[in-house]
Amino acid sequence: MMGAMTYRVCLVCMGNICRSPMAEVVLRKTLENHGLGDRVVVESAGTGGWHVGDPMDERALEILALHGYDGAEHRARQFTGDWFDRYDLVLAMDRDNVSNLRRLAAPGGEVRLFRSFDPDAPEGAEVPDPYYGGREGFEEVLALVESASEGVAEHIADEIH
Repeated sequence: MMGAMTYRVCLVCMGNICRSPMAEVVLRKTLENHGLGDRVVVESAGTGGWHVGDPMDERALEILALHGYDGAEHRARQFTGDWFDRYDLVLAMDRDNVSNLRRLAAPGGEVRLFRSFDPDAPEGAEVPDPYYGGREGFEEVLALVESASEGVAEHIADEIH
């Protein structure tokens, strides 16, 4: 990345209503805190299409709001193979979605686990899907994405500088 070009990242989970939009909101704020908000576009999507156009899960919105984040603008989208050309970095929340994305990717379309940027996370660590659980699952997701977002922001800062 050179000069004032915009760096683009897409965060991906299954339905794009819990994990990836939470991570999108958190990463965007983290990048702003690092002075990179105007240089990086953060978006999210799901590998499945059943929630396309829907807002974020109410529980995810509530947990974000309790911690000072706003996810109200989010609407779910589905990732398609031609999107790889749009992004500098595609990060999946878990191994299933890494596999789903790799099936869509043209040669050279790189996918990494979101938590691979968290220095405290074990190798291969995932962001678990909170959808079928209670509120504590969404709290856990927020803590995990906050921790990994710092590492993602540092990686992006290195890439653009």
